[in-house]
Amino acid sequence: MSNNSVKSIVLVHGGFVDGSGWEGVYKSLTRDGYKVSVVQNPTNSLKKDVAVTRRAIAAADGDVILVGHSYGGVVVTEAGTDPKVAGLVYITAFAPDKGESVGKLIANPPPGAPVPPILPPTDGYLMLDRTKFAASFAADVKPELADFMANSQVPWGLEALNGEVTVPAWKTKHSWYLVATDDHMIPVPAQRMMAQRAGAKISDQAGSHAVYVSQPEALAAVIKTAAKGVSKA
Repeated sequence: MSNNSVKSIVLVHGGFVDGSGWEGVYKSLTRDGYKVSVVQNPTNSLKKDVAVTRRAIAAADGDVILVGHSYGGVVVTEAGTDPKVAGLVYITAFAPDKGESVGKLIANPPPGAPVPPILPPTDGYLMLDRTKFAASFAADVKPELADFMANSQVPWGLEALNGEVTVPAWKTKHSWYLVATDDHMIPVPAQRMMAQRAGAKISDQAGSHAVYVSQPEALAAVIKTAAKGVSKA
């Protein structure tokens, strides 16, 4: 690793959404000279999403900071073993260990934990209840944007939900984790457990599960810290 900070960032979205939610983060990072790629995962299966992400890593200029939100954390955990990946950033994301999937991690929620309004699967895909989307996913996003997000959902495949990590990148790569303290999709204690297990540098940010939309500058600051930090690691 060179003494200069990493300049290429790859952003990976989670389930039910596409990459457009990263716009604010993208603008903040590019304004400061970073080269940013936004992955458009089909969220059909973990294997396919990892393949799409690895293509983005391969196309990036030099070493990469790989960033995942929510289910995107599973994708970066699996894809992050790529030698071009210098560090991982988890944004209120799942950070599974070997053999774990989102399905396994959410199977036994603690008493009192928020229950995401996931509807029964249709043709092997999941959606969130549109009427409860804002409250659970995007409580601090402008109402009209939250409504748009609810009605432009990307169906999330059961194969993606149940895709298991083989070799967790966080075991060999430096990582950072932003905990969204008002998240109603992934319980805060679960976020902290995964972050601590990964040995990540943890920061807290008041925000909903859609903190990447509502607080882009705060997220960009964490990513910039990671980009500068890997050169010193």
